[in-house]
Amino acid sequence: MLFFALNRYPKLDLHGEYTLTAYTVIHDFLKDQVKLKNKYAIIIHGKGSGKLKKEVHHILSKDALVKAYNLDPNNTGQTIVELKI
Repeated sequence: MLFFALNRYPKLDLHGEYTLTAYTVIHDFLKDQVKLKNKYAIIIHGKGSGKLKKEVHHILSKDALVKAYNLDPNNTGQTIVELKI
């Protein structure tokens, strides 16, 4: 996966979200991005304790819309998602 021009990709900022509500917020965001034919999206989960990041990765691993996902190598507080378009 190429990591260039990350500032042009749509972003979802989960700061302040609970892990229990993350699934709905993430899935709705990803559905919207697929409808808009965006191949990549960024989910900002923050660095913190890692609990939200772990939940985000669990959700992404189960979502049928996701082709691949990786932590941003320059910012471990966000994950870059490649969508099935």
